[in-house]
Amino acid sequence: MGSHRSATPAPPARRPHSSTSLPPRPALSPPVAAEVPSSRLKLPEHDIRRKRPPALSFLLRMSTMRRVARVISLLALDFSGVALAIFTALLLKEVVLGHADVHTAAHGTKQFLPFAYLLTALLFARSGLYAERAQRPGLSRIVGSLFQVAGVALVFAVVSGEHFSSYYLFYGSLAFALLFVSSLRALYEQITAALLRAAGYQRRAVLVGRGKHVGDVAHALADAPHSPLEVVGYLSPLPLPANGVEPLGRLADLERVLAEGRVDEVIIADPDFPKDDAVELIDQCHRRGVRVRLAPSTMEILIHRAEFIPGQSVPLFELAPPVFEGVDFALKRTFDIIGATILLVLLSPLLVAITLAVRLTSRGPILFHSIRRGIGQRPFACLKFRTMHSDAEERQDDLEELNEASGALFKIRDDPRLTSVGRLLRRFSLDELPQLVNVLRGDMSLVGPRPLPERDYRMLEDWHRKRYLVLPGITGLWQVSGRSELDFDDLVHLDFIYLERWSLALDLTILLKTIPAVFTRRGAY
Repeated sequence: MGSHRSATPAPPARRPHSSTSLPPRPALSPPVAAEVPSSRLKLPEHDIRRKRPPALSFLLRMSTMRRVARVISLLALDFSGVALAIFTALLLKEVVLGHADVHTAAHGTKQFLPFAYLLTALLFARSGLYAERAQRPGLSRIVGSLFQVAGVALVFAVVSGEHFSSYYLFYGSLAFALLFVSSLRALYEQITAALLRAAGYQRRAVLVGRGKHVGDVAHALADAPHSPLEVVGYLSPLPLPANGVEPLGRLADLERVLAEGRVDEVIIADPDFPKDDAVELIDQCHRRGVRVRLAPSTMEILIHRAEFIPGQSVPLFELAPPVFEGVDFALKRTFDIIGATILLVLLSPLLVAITLAVRLTSRGPILFHSIRRGIGQRPFACLKFRTMHSDAEERQDDLEELNEASGALFKIRDDPRLTSVGRLLRRFSLDELPQLVNVLRGDMSLVGPRPLPERDYRMLEDWHRKRYLVLPGITGLWQVSGRSELDFDDLVHLDFIYLERWSLALDLTILLKTIPAVFTRRGAY
């Protein structure tokens, strides 16, 4: 039997916790089972593929009550959000007409609410918005589903022969539903996450993969604000370091880890994980009732837009270039023009105040024309409020050694070239507001990959330049995902995700998330 013993050494002792490491994880018990042949390990009869009688499952599993409570509470929140949205839209209309009749608004709400709420609940359920916390989509799916609700309700009303003096009810209710429903759900996520943490509820996860990928995924999970997920450690085909994550051994130790570690999930965090090992890993996990998840690779992101090409001896899928054309381009361009016009009107007092502040506090032009590359890598004049002294470009070379950013970016937290007003404008990204004019000109979009200065553009690698297939944007996934705190390659990867998964709902979601990102100033300098 000695030839069947595991030759894998016991996991090393826990290293002292440092400021750059993840929080300490509870240690697993000594690897005694590693010395027992895998064929003699008694596995519990807990195959998640095995069917159980529904009634017995309901009675035996306390988690069922938690699911019922979750669905009921989310349905109640959505009901409240839709009701408030319709009531507020109708009341605002009454105020504009000079009536301000609360009873009329309430009567109209009772008339339209049942159909609107039923449609909302059905489309939300179809989108998985009543699923468990770990699987429930975020703001982007909420926004997209609400747009679908408004569209389906409008079409149904027209087909049914309903007559309206205007269609304000639909777009007015949609605007307020975006506000109320998303706010109520965000509050729900925060409160329930706090309650779960206070109750000590955590899902224990083991990551599988090589060091670099494991470290990136582990820290991303640790930074998630509403996910009560505890990363116990990682298993690796090779003994590589993983940036502070607890090593648990090699893949051969999976049985021992699952048996001793009270593991709820195994996450494959390596795009190049061997397929044969993945099949065996999934089978072992499912036999113990442990969920397996996969952190997406670039190829898995791309495959979502793959188009099947028939008539070939081998099944082929075509990956079309991620450009906005036809109806997509018309929708995005219309959204940009309407949005930029509204923002320019609403922000005009702020724009005037900034103009005066720049003019009165330093010499030089109010606007700075920064030459950037746009769609097709064509140069254009990107407008910004001037935030630096007039000799900023001449001093660029002298400051290169102080650069704090990675890759092609140039960032200095305390740039000596900034004016006093410019430092404030940069901190809250107010210097970018003149780019609304660029949007109206057609040089830019409200949302898209950020245009880079010529200095940064010249340092790009070839694979980075895919981001220039579309119009650059005033804001994007960079701004709502950490901004200057991320490595440049990570930022470019966010651009690729945006290109592959674009929708009007995603654009609106990014715009909404930009507001708290700007005010919290996370990663901005």
